[in-house]
Amino acid sequence: MMIYQNFCREEFDDAGRLTGIQFHYPDNFNFGYDVVDVLAARTPEARAMVWCSSEGEARVFTFAEVSRRSNQAANVLRRAGIRRGDHVMVALKRHYVYWFLAVALHKLGAVLVPVTHMLTVSDLVYRMGCVPVKGIVCTPQNNVPRKIREAAAQKAPDCRLWTVEEDVEGFENLTRAMETAPVDLPRQETAVHDPMLLYFTSGTTGYPKGVIHDFAYPLAHAVTARYWQQAEEGGLHFTVAETGWAKASWGKLYGQWLVGSAVMIFDFDNFDPKQLTTIINRFGVTSFCAPPTVYRYLIRKGIPDMPTLRHAATAGEHLNQEVSRRFTQRTGLPLAEGYGQTETTLLLANFRGDDPVVGSLGTPSPLYRIELRNADGSRTAPGEIGEIVLLPPAQGKQLGLFTAYLNNDALYEAAWAGGVYHTGDAAWQDETGRFWFHGRFDDLIKTGGFRVGPYEVENVLMEHPAVLECAVMGVQDPLRGQAIKAVVVPAPGYAPTKELEKELREFSNARMAEYKWIRYLEFTAEIPKTISGKICKAALRQ
Repeated sequence: MMIYQNFCREEFDDAGRLTGIQFHYPDNFNFGYDVVDVLAARTPEARAMVWCSSEGEARVFTFAEVSRRSNQAANVLRRAGIRRGDHVMVALKRHYVYWFLAVALHKLGAVLVPVTHMLTVSDLVYRMGCVPVKGIVCTPQNNVPRKIREAAAQKAPDCRLWTVEEDVEGFENLTRAMETAPVDLPRQETAVHDPMLLYFTSGTTGYPKGVIHDFAYPLAHAVTARYWQQAEEGGLHFTVAETGWAKASWGKLYGQWLVGSAVMIFDFDNFDPKQLTTIINRFGVTSFCAPPTVYRYLIRKGIPDMPTLRHAATAGEHLNQEVSRRFTQRTGLPLAEGYGQTETTLLLANFRGDDPVVGSLGTPSPLYRIELRNADGSRTAPGEIGEIVLLPPAQGKQLGLFTAYLNNDALYEAAWAGGVYHTGDAAWQDETGRFWFHGRFDDLIKTGGFRVGPYEVENVLMEHPAVLECAVMGVQDPLRGQAIKAVVVPAPGYAPTKELEKELREFSNARMAEYKWIRYLEFTAEIPKTISGKICKAALRQ
């Protein structure tokens, strides 16, 4: 029996499709103790992680090793004063210590705050200003320690700083400290509805917002892993994601271990489709999940035989039907599309037992009550475009849904206006009950698998004296899905030249993480606005 089945009761139809799932768990459920440590006791030599780097290094870690090393990491943190409810920021890229550390923080009842290593100093300053960070653990690579030091000096001067593997001035070496730390850890007191995880996710009208999940959150990903990604007990699942993003929680940790699958971790900086498929074949990956951008590159470069791969899934942005058709034609594997948000777990998908339909988001997860609604709150008719909304559960607490926005009760209440959770995403439903994505109701940009709020880019661009006014939007791009485009009204005294276009792009891109870079810039004499004075981006796109 898979360990997630200790915490739920499942219902199936005559064809074997999951139709219902009800979870039950103790008030002190903790993924570290009740999943990782139990797996370590039950199957100590079973693979938990297979890690390799682009430099050719490779390591395999068992559940017993993850349990032991997470205890050592937890003891290092305890000795430094990290306790239940404390926030610890982690920027470790895809280094294997992330997995030990995440479990360690869960065991302590501390709040894990993952961030991407691509953040700039100003990005880090903003995040540290939002949440009282008591510790930071970062990679020694990519100039991250310098950026962390600068940001912490401004906003968190008393927090403890750690890095891994290498000695870096101003940082303690967590890896070395773990080596001599005790391997035993008494169970710490935690509660299932305590905050466990905090992700920053982009919004359209302001800086990124903090999304908080509790200790029950991992259980909901059993559906993600088993019924969408089709990770298997004893198998090896590979999700392409960096640990700073919620996709890592979806595909590199919780659900996979709950179903007894190992996770494949490929530590790289520069994406190379050929290298990716080499990893799949070298280590025998059985299930794979990546954003559509990855599949577009794979198609472009040519897909080799991948004999061990039994299932492929995708999410994060719109999937081009031609890409899906060509992938299936080459591999024999249909691409199972899925949909969800940082605030949720998997909401819609082409589930196990379905015949995936190209371009469709699939059907609702049995965990959620999902409808399409018009602006007035009424339900849409089949074929009619509406907003994807979540209704509260018929009884009990909703598993897998965020519990709050950091320091912003008003935003949380607005997300639940009218008694339903508003995703902001538009879709339509066909006569068979399948959902089809239509777009965003707001202006959030999804580029290369990343979510970017236009405000973040506009705010940087406005710092240049040549910019009187600007608007940023996503435009169609054959590789990224969407690329970021800026429309600029030049300030008096500046002419709209090619030289100025290049200067503005270089000015902005040098101040932003790479995933936010402006790819196109256009000048205009006037930006269209609504009657209330807001920029009308729909008119700009036209």
